[in-house]
Formats: sequence, structure tokens, C-alpha cells
Amino acid sequence: MTRDQMLAHLRAADAVAREAAAHGHHPFGAVLVGPDDRILMRQGNIDTVRHAETELCRRAAAAYRPDFLWSCTLVSTFDSCAMCAGTLYWANIGRLVYGVDGSKLLALTGDHAENPTMSLSSRAVFGSGQKRIEVHGPFPEIEEALIEAHRGFWRR
Repeated sequence: MTRDQMLAHLRAADAVAREAAAHGHHPFGAVLVGPDDRILMRQGNIDTVRHAETELCRRAAAAYRPDFLWSCTLVSTFDSCAMCAGTLYWANIGRLVYGVDGSKLLALTGDHAENPTMSLSSRAVFGSGQKRIEVHGPFPEIEEALIEAHRGFWRR
């Protein structure tokens, strides 16, 4: 996947995040991209436990074979938390592309009870496993656009 393709898919994940926010859910979004660069699934955040990435990974694992998923990419607006990275790992998805580093999320959410951030990157989670999950991100050129859906959301 080229950088331009990654950016296009990050924009698609952002559209999903904005739709989730419009329905009162946390403004995070993820898309599953197949080896042919087509989006296979979309998922927005639901709540504190049902994150976009975990829901998408579970759906993907139920729909596709592990060997196919290994050739797929999960694209997420923010770096995946420990729970989401673990679910991606167990679902056998071979790549993660994310737009904004998790450390910037804390600045947006503060001490909001619905998003108590953890200082543990997806790279650290994957580095503790036996599979070599490929990770691309962050993407500074799209960061402000991805953060926009969060401005004001966590202050309600």
C-alpha cells in the first residue's frame, strides 16, 4: 500500500469516525482494506469497551480466513489501544495503519471517564507477540483533520 493509498483510507476511516460521533458515539473509525486496496468493512466506535478496531477485527475474523486476513490492513484514525491491538493480533490481520499517535489523544480527552487513555502503543503490544505485524503511522499531514472530530466532543 502506498502512502497516498494509506492517506485515502485514513480519510475513509475519518468519515466513519464522524458518522459515529453524529450518532452520539466516540469519534473513532476504522476500515479493513483487502490486498486489492478495496475497503471490505467499516466500523465506528460504539462505547468505552466496543472500540471501532475491536468490533471490526471480530467481524473480520468471523467473515474471513486467517490467511486472507494476514494480507489485509486495518486503518484506524488513532493508534490502537492495547485492547484493540491485541484483538488485531489474534484476528491475524497483518498490518495496521493509523493517523494520530495515542499520546495526542490524552490532550483531547483529558480525564474523561469514558476514555481513560493508556500509555501503551500498538507497536509495544505487537512487539510482545510472536507475529510480525507491520505498523505505519502517524501521518502528520492528516493529523489535524483526524483530530477535528474530537474537538469539543470530550468536553460535553
